[in-house]
Amino acid sequence: MQKELELIVVIPAYNEEACIREVVPNWIEGISQIIPKDKFKLLIINDGSRDNTGTILDELTGIYPNLIAKHQLNGGHGNAIYNGYQMAIDMNPAFVFQTDSDDQFDPRDFHKFWEKRNESDFVLGFREVRHDDPFRLLITRILKFSLLFIYGTYIHDANIPFRLIRTSFLKKLIAALPKQVPFAPNIFLAVLAKKSGQTLFDIPVLHKERETGEVSIRHMKLLKVCWQSFKELSTFRFALNRMVKEIKK
Repeated sequence: MQKELELIVVIPAYNEEACIREVVPNWIEGISQIIPKDKFKLLIINDGSRDNTGTILDELTGIYPNLIAKHQLNGGHGNAIYNGYQMAIDMNPAFVFQTDSDDQFDPRDFHKFWEKRNESDFVLGFREVRHDDPFRLLITRILKFSLLFIYGTYIHDANIPFRLIRTSFLKKLIAALPKQVPFAPNIFLAVLAKKSGQTLFDIPVLHKERETGEVSIRHMKLLKVCWQSFKELSTFRFALNRMVKEIKK
């Protein structure tokens, strides 16, 4: 009989052939220092990569029993995250952790979140020093104050891909999302969690400079999707109170 899983780690991947061979073992070894290897899985969603990311992931599944690789047509970062969450929920672990595949985060920071797992159903980090270009930093600042303006909610780093969520709570959050999956679902999840009373939103994590791969959203497109997200968030505010009541039940 298969043992119940403590954790699924959801990781979207797009054109990361240059680092994915290092990212997979780094995360497996990092988490295995805290959770036995037979109690967690890495679930990597290959979002239609145009390079050899998919092939490499298939090779790595034969080496690491903890790794599950799923391939999909390119739907964007948010879509890959959303699909990964749905797959993780179906596997029914106690917790779901989400991070990225670009090697900008350190697995050694995971222990800070695991230690807090019984204090909050939603544990969110923030990039203490963020190594991104100035344009992205500006967009992040705009997002921060947009959430404050639209929802009256201050979240230091609402879209950070470094979060630990209790699966039973994640099910409620996913059910509360708009029917059309938002461009950046992690922002919506953070807002819903904050509004429903979760408190752990300020755990500092290391953010490293990107050394490989490619940024999936460049400046002009980033500006467009920022505006798209703002419109989605503005529309969603009308349903927010009702959704929060459902989550609290």
